[in-house]
Amino acid sequence: MTRRIRSSSSRFSRILGVGSYRPGNVVGNEKICELIDSDPEWIEKRSGIRTRHFAEDDETIPVMGARAAEKALSAAGLTPSDVSCVILCTMSYLHQAPPAAAACVAELGARGAAAFDLGAACAGFSHSLAVARDLVACGQSEHVLVVGAERMSDIVDPRDRSTAFIFGDGAGAAVVGPADEPGIGPVVWGTDTEHLGAIQQSRSFTEVRNDPLVRWPFLEMAGPEVFRWAIGAVAEVCTQALAASGVTVQDIGTFVPHQANVRIVDAAVKALRLPPSVEVARTVREEGNVSGASIPLALDTLTAAGRVRPGSLVLTAGFGSGLSYSAQVVVAP
Repeated sequence: MTRRIRSSSSRFSRILGVGSYRPGNVVGNEKICELIDSDPEWIEKRSGIRTRHFAEDDETIPVMGARAAEKALSAAGLTPSDVSCVILCTMSYLHQAPPAAAACVAELGARGAAAFDLGAACAGFSHSLAVARDLVACGQSEHVLVVGAERMSDIVDPRDRSTAFIFGDGAGAAVVGPADEPGIGPVVWGTDTEHLGAIQQSRSFTEVRNDPLVRWPFLEMAGPEVFRWAIGAVAEVCTQALAASGVTVQDIGTFVPHQANVRIVDAAVKALRLPPSVEVARTVREEGNVSGASIPLALDTLTAAGRVRPGSLVLTAGFGSGLSYSAQVVVAP
């Protein structure tokens, strides 16, 4: 019997369906190495990454998000007209107005739905899921689409040996709706500002406006610093999320952390002492780090492969620039 998530609310919410979208352009490590001083074996050993997807010009963040959302709605047995609100998390959208979420609503055909963007980098999906949970639980919205969509190839320097091989593009989505029992546990979240500059843009767009010769403000990362932080922080926030939901690692069926690096995932599995029976997402090998889209992409991949039992408990954890972090336990759709 699956243990029930603890909740203080009188109205409950859960994930009703998930979906994903991957650009057709699959880029292997060999291609990445054409512009950086590295080799495919070094990349895979360091990160676990073998391939990633890069979007074409017409595969915008709103478009990819809408395609993932369509699949999530279909899995939930719903249509765009059933959507009350769309939360789109992204860190790579370069077109500020209209918001990506509004453009996604238009592309999806969810006319009249509320829409807003949420910026929490690689923790964006977990943050957004927490907001969606409460919107449904308080009765403000009936069905909320949580979309993670990224074009990391727009903000990463293909000649930067420390970041060029890490990131990919794509979108994932989840439909959150009402439930008879708790389906999304309390979020445990925060920001470790001692590492505020560990993942950041090199400069502001204002500098580019004022001086056209200034280098594009690519994303930069202090890899060793982030790795050392994540090794301890991910397991800690997951442990707190389990306690907040009133469950233990023995109750978990699937672990879906942010797909940043296989070594970070493996370290979290070891620190949490997850039983061998727990399915662990390691889709970073094929997807790369897709920031705010990585968790729904991974969850949909495991669900489609039959590796997630409906009704079982899934532990999720997001972490990234800020350094922001969040985790929660959810019931698998």
